[in-house]
Amino acid sequence: MANLVRPRDNRWIAGVCSGLARRYGMSPLSVRLLFLLSCLLPGPQFIVYLVLWVMMPTEDRHFASV
Repeated sequence: MANLVRPRDNRWIAGVCSGLARRYGMSPLSVRLLFLLSCLLPGPQFIVYLVLWVMMPTEDRHFASV
């Protein structure tokens, strides 16, 4: 299983959905659609997205520290 990082390729805004999809073996499009559908429900989806954006390292930074 891949590490939880924001990839440099296949990103739309910050790469959070793409990184989650890569980590859990899903397609990035399906994770993006799930996120958009979850925005119709009440909850802290945008806050979670922003926290993941800040907390998830980019691929470049992650591989530089390994």
